Amino acid sequence: MDMFKTIYDLGIIPVVAIDDADKAVPLAKALREGGLPAAEITFRTAAAEEAIRRITTECPDVLVGAGTVLTKEQCDRAIAAGAKFVVTPGFNPEMIAYIKSTGIPMMPGAATPGEMEQAMSMGLTNIKFFPAEANGGVNKLKALAGPYQAAKWMPTGGVNTKNLNDYLSFDRILCCGGTWIATSADIAEGKWDDITRKCKDAIKTMLGFKLEKLCIYGDSANAEKNAKLVASLFGFDVAETECGVEAGSLCFGKEESDAKGCIVISTLNGNRAKAYLERLGAEIDPDIWYDKKGNVSCFGLKDTVAGFEICIETK
Repeated sequence: MDMFKTIYDLGIIPVVAIDDADKAVPLAKALREGGLPAAEITFRTAAAEEAIRRITTECPDVLVGAGTVLTKEQCDRAIAAGAKFVVTPGFNPEMIAYIKSTGIPMMPGAATPGEMEQAMSMGLTNIKFFPAEANGGVNKLKALAGPYQAAKWMPTGGVNTKNLNDYLSFDRILCCGGTWIATSADIAEGKWDDITRKCKDAIKTMLGFKLEKLCIYGDSANAEKNAKLVASLFGFDVAETECGVEAGSLCFGKEESDAKGCIVISTLNGNRAKAYLERLGAEIDPDIWYDKKGNVSCFGLKDTVAGFEICIETK
């Protein structure tokens, strides 16, 4: 498994401080139910190690890592418990070198150009930016992106649904640390439904699914006539496209097809949308379109829905 690709595809990693290890598995299930099967369990509490162990054992499909790792002992305990990645809050060269020597995927914490440069000199290009908002937010990262072109960041601290896409719209963001997804109070009170809802809300914000267009097949000979009729009735603009003739958000196809038509849904990120739908069990058509940077620009579901093809395109 390419750990950092998995983290990128998730887009949001819930960052969790848990005081009671008995709550770890219900938490993991709530995150999974909400569509974010991952957690960075911080070593801010005595229950962290056992929480990691229980999630790893009982919910192996949930990606769990250790955060706020400050000592070699914590690193060793996290790895022994089953953590799949390690995150530090700051940049301690001795600690970073030790964690790196274990071979576990890691993200060192860094807030200044000097710290980021040190991390990259050690071959670590995936970096936790903490605390993100207090240190200048996404604008600071955009300013640093020029000189540090190999770096990708996981901003954590002050990120929420209101500014989430300010970060994720920047292509150098690996993912965002979601401290708001499962708060200590939510976990202590067992508010699993609330945690699941917040996961779903965050995904909805991140992916931004939106119905863009409905293409209608089956009468190719009259595609232009039908489009002009609809346009004249409702004041829509008419445009020729590769798919057919558009009238507003309706498209009348010129090619024959076994399907009734195509429902086009847009997303803010094709890579993450594809990964999310696959996690839900959707089968993806192998004919996928990519942009010049290798990112998913357009893909479809393998099966039709009510006779309609489903196409997802990145806006």
